[in-house]
Amino acid sequence: MKTTAGREVSQPPRRQQYLHTLVAQHRSALVSYAERLLTDRHLAEDIVQEALVRAWFHTDKLRSGEGSARGWLLKVTRNLVIDHTRSALARRETMVDDTGEVAQPDHADAVLARVEADALLRSLTPEHREVLVHTYLYGYTVRETAQLLGVPAGTVKSRQHYALHALRRRAGVLPSGEPGPKAAPA
Repeated sequence: MKTTAGREVSQPPRRQQYLHTLVAQHRSALVSYAERLLTDRHLAEDIVQEALVRAWFHTDKLRSGEGSARGWLLKVTRNLVIDHTRSALARRETMVDDTGEVAQPDHADAVLARVEADALLRSLTPEHREVLVHTYLYGYTVRETAQLLGVPAGTVKSRQHYALHALRRRAGVLPSGEPGPKAAPA
């Protein structure tokens, strides 16, 4: 995977190793649990995969020792099963108009939002965009981002601050006359 500056980015080894440990220790128990709740092996595996993805984003919390990792994973799995069974898809509900045709979802708003977000990110300097990509899209901490980019943590925080301020202004959240940060961006 490449960043905006062209550097190779690997997943933090501790996080990746911890996730592999979680999968090795808990996957079969989670699949069995989800399968008992759903009576569908394939759907149970999908639910467990989603639970493990969520664990990936919360590895720091899971490693902190506050409660057990298995308990957290079981709770997340249970909540995902509940969400699935409550969804309209699981109940086979569809919207039908008078002609009997099934209504199709309109993805135009989502596409427009994505195009606008992409344009806003491209309007940032490469350094600011790179910090936002690491901290918000990849979910890295300020410290991990600083190590990956080879800059101090304070520089990461500063770039993040100025980038978010610029995005808010360009998106129209901040009035154009409102004063921005006093110092020049890092």
